[in-house]
Amino acid sequence: MPDTTHSRTDTQKLSLGLGLAIIFGVTLWRVIMLLLNRTDLFVDEAQYWFWGQNLDFGYYSKPPMIAWVIRFFNTISGSDSTFWIRVSAPLFHLATALMLMRTTRRLIDGDAGRDIEPWVGVIFITLPAASLSAVLVSTDTIQILFVTIAIWAFLGLTKRSSVLEALILGISLGIAFLTKYSVLFLLPGVGIAMLTLRSARIAWRDVAIAAIAGAIVVAPNLWWNVTHGAATVRHTQTIAHWGTGGGNGGLLKHVLSALGFVGAQFGVVGPVVFYAMLWAGWRLIRGQSDDREKLLFWFSVPVVALITLQALFAKAYANWAVTAYAAGTILAVWLLYRLTKKGLVTSLIIGGVVAFVIPILTVFAYDIKLPNGDLVMKRYIGRSAISLEIADIATTAKTPDIVGEDRDILADLFYTLKGKPFHIYARNFGGFPKSYYEQNFSLPATVTGSVLYVSDDPFDCVGGQAELIKSWSPDLGDMKGKTLYAYRVPASCLSPKS
Repeated sequence: MPDTTHSRTDTQKLSLGLGLAIIFGVTLWRVIMLLLNRTDLFVDEAQYWFWGQNLDFGYYSKPPMIAWVIRFFNTISGSDSTFWIRVSAPLFHLATALMLMRTTRRLIDGDAGRDIEPWVGVIFITLPAASLSAVLVSTDTIQILFVTIAIWAFLGLTKRSSVLEALILGISLGIAFLTKYSVLFLLPGVGIAMLTLRSARIAWRDVAIAAIAGAIVVAPNLWWNVTHGAATVRHTQTIAHWGTGGGNGGLLKHVLSALGFVGAQFGVVGPVVFYAMLWAGWRLIRGQSDDREKLLFWFSVPVVALITLQALFAKAYANWAVTAYAAGTILAVWLLYRLTKKGLVTSLIIGGVVAFVIPILTVFAYDIKLPNGDLVMKRYIGRSAISLEIADIATTAKTPDIVGEDRDILADLFYTLKGKPFHIYARNFGGFPKSYYEQNFSLPATVTGSVLYVSDDPFDCVGGQAELIKSWSPDLGDMKGKTLYAYRVPASCLSPKS
């Protein structure tokens, strides 16, 4: 169906060639700056890397795809450097930008589709969330690519039945699920679209094929959860505070939490893009949307609404709505292109500045400070220094067995001290494990001698058997100002309490 509502202006014109040049240029900038990046692996990144050294169909806090991707890049490069752990991120964003462009052309035909296609690519590649996640390795960068592929396949199936595209739809959604369970937030909006829009319906045969293909893909992870006490599901329930009401604080606290989540989305995808998505909702309410705009709305905004409800009643993190921004980017660009002259350019300028600055912050992570004196990147530095300090203490104390309880410290110990003559364990507190390390790498009963126990709290053992070797405060990073303690203790002191 040709589009008759848009108007072309010189400020909105962007050729396909220039759009591709911006997309590849931003990606090249990110890859080069990753080579110069001076930050340590964040706790989650180090954990994902360690998962990749212990391949499985599931892990304590996430499905397995992130570990498989990191292991793949480490294997083809022969390196465990931070560069090769992180380089998949900008490459996945590149693939997503290109796939969103093809998805745009599949939805919007004619001159409108050709004009909007490059804008969709450049707006996505410069989204603030894309810029931040391109200097780290995270599940979001993988998930949004496969959500985009699934939307592309779905749009094809609305036009014609196809076994191949039904398989692509099911497999893509399955892989997105294996990356992060939040893909399930897409399903209510998809259901509403199929019920209310004739143009969004696909053949029941294709639905069945996609469902079977998706079920086959996710089955190993579901079985892993069955055989591991539903560990990932239970962890997700814990961090989301399901069943706890999100803690105390009353109605005001819950309302502020929901408003805070919505406000954070203006930062996640930029103020212009998120405003455009909300504007699309207003247009739908007023009956001003055509079927294509409605379809994009139902594939995006309900995800944000559902997680806002989650934030209202319990807890939600800003990046939980990432699945909304595949269709949401196309929706925002299409609306801005037709109804405002400056919106796209303004969004690109804001996103472009962020895309330029964030990689620079990682290169000068030890130099750029906030007005209060804290380093801007303090969460991402100082971790390896703590691990090396612990290694020196263990060497001096002649205790190669190191036991920790803090997930942040354990994650970096396993990464920074890889290949060195230490045995690293987590303290087992008994009951359901509090981390992947406690679940799989607890101090075993076979270790009976003295160990080095590292804690951020003073520790004692029955009979005063805990010998304090050293206490210190890190000079940099997120633990600056905290006191860490290293004790030589009998391994029996760390046994779970009965």
